Amino acid sequence: MRNKIVSLKNNEDFKNVLKGHKLSNKYFVMFYKKLLKKNSNNLNISIVTQKKKFKNAIQRNFCKRRFKNIVNEITKKVSLNCNYSYLILAKERSVLRKDSFEDLKKTIFNEFKKVR
Repeated sequence: MRNKIVSLKNNEDFKNVLKGHKLSNKYFVMFYKKLLKKNSNNLNISIVTQKKKFKNAIQRNFCKRRFKNIVNEITKKVSLNCNYSYLILAKERSVLRKDSFEDLKKTIFNEFKKVR
């Protein structure tokens, strides 16, 4: 059964996740933390692109779409723990080159495998 992907809504939830564990690489920074008030049917994954790093809205949306596509593939292939909330902060390198998609995909898969 595939879980529904939901993004974080409250400022408190973002602050709690930022206090959790941190994984970093050249494409993104991922924070994850086990939340106490959690509905086990939903998977909390939020993708953030910063306006300071991505000046153009087209680049920000392109980056979010790219990450969402990869996260959807991960949920199909890798069993993620639904008790955790994930926050992905994108870096500039994630959209600089068009051919970096496969490398980005491999790194995201490796990082989510570390979390399991």
